[in-house]
Amino acid sequence: MFDRFDRKIDYLRISVTDRCNFRCQYCMPENSIFMPKDKLMDYTEIALLADRFIHHGIKKIRLTGGEPLVRRDIALLIKQLGKYVENGKLEELTLTTNGSLLDQHSDMLYASGVRRINISLDTLDAGKFAAITKRGDLKLVLNGIKAAKNAGLQVKINMVALKGQNEDDIIAMAQFCSLHGFDLSLIETMPLGNDIAERADNFIALKDFIKPLQSQYNIQPIDYKSSGPAHYFWVKELKLRLGLITPLSRNFCDDCNRLRLTTDGKLFMCLGSDLHIDFKQAIEIGGIEKVDMLLQKALILKPKRHYFEDQMTDNNLSVTRNMNVTGG
Repeated sequence: MFDRFDRKIDYLRISVTDRCNFRCQYCMPENSIFMPKDKLMDYTEIALLADRFIHHGIKKIRLTGGEPLVRRDIALLIKQLGKYVENGKLEELTLTTNGSLLDQHSDMLYASGVRRINISLDTLDAGKFAAITKRGDLKLVLNGIKAAKNAGLQVKINMVALKGQNEDDIIAMAQFCSLHGFDLSLIETMPLGNDIAERADNFIALKDFIKPLQSQYNIQPIDYKSSGPAHYFWVKELKLRLGLITPLSRNFCDDCNRLRLTTDGKLFMCLGSDLHIDFKQAIEIGGIEKVDMLLQKALILKPKRHYFEDQMTDNNLSVTRNMNVTGG
């Protein structure tokens, strides 16, 4: 599939739930009101849409949330989607998680065809972790990371850069990832959602966030590309692959290959836009033929780029939905 800017679209992120057992300050407010369960797609609908997207050219699917592993019987969906990996129709099925439930699910993930997962972890300091996540237990996450590694899953740690909160943790995190053979991706905060800590106060450009790392280690750009938007570097002394995801300080939209399907069946063509198409409604009204037609419409409507940097400067949140609604 190609959009009107000739970008190849082959990556679908599916949010299976907007619920989470954490309340990370950059993702969702502590008093979040979640979608009624009768508004969410059931597993049959998710599997049907995944099948149509794969038929039209999607090669990689990432399951997200909220926290995807809090959804009841999530193993049923993961096993069903894993069959597309087994038969070669899907190159990769991956997952983004906060890691707290991996102790229970890692073996199932590997058995279902998942080989890589992203784990959100912004600090290794238990006190800071509790403050950032509002209710998270660092020990559970570290146990989950250990379980994932033992199950044979390749782990990448996602660390959101938070000014004045975890700037001092970058070296410890890099050393932790190096020790365990994990990749590390750093992510700038984005102006998404209402009732969340002020983004301008939290924001720090990654070029500044990595300065402590640069002062201690040799960091060089490398010719490596994942399915996501990161620019990659090699930290020589640590033998660490470091990804920088810079939605504000260095726009990456020219290479965007992604679509995002929310837990209530809405397809967002861009994280920084409220423009969407309701595929759950399409299934209910027109079935597969309607889905196929709207997918082509989605490619036409996908915008050229987001404007997060302008929204941050103007302190104007044009996208009011929180990150947990669209999926991480």
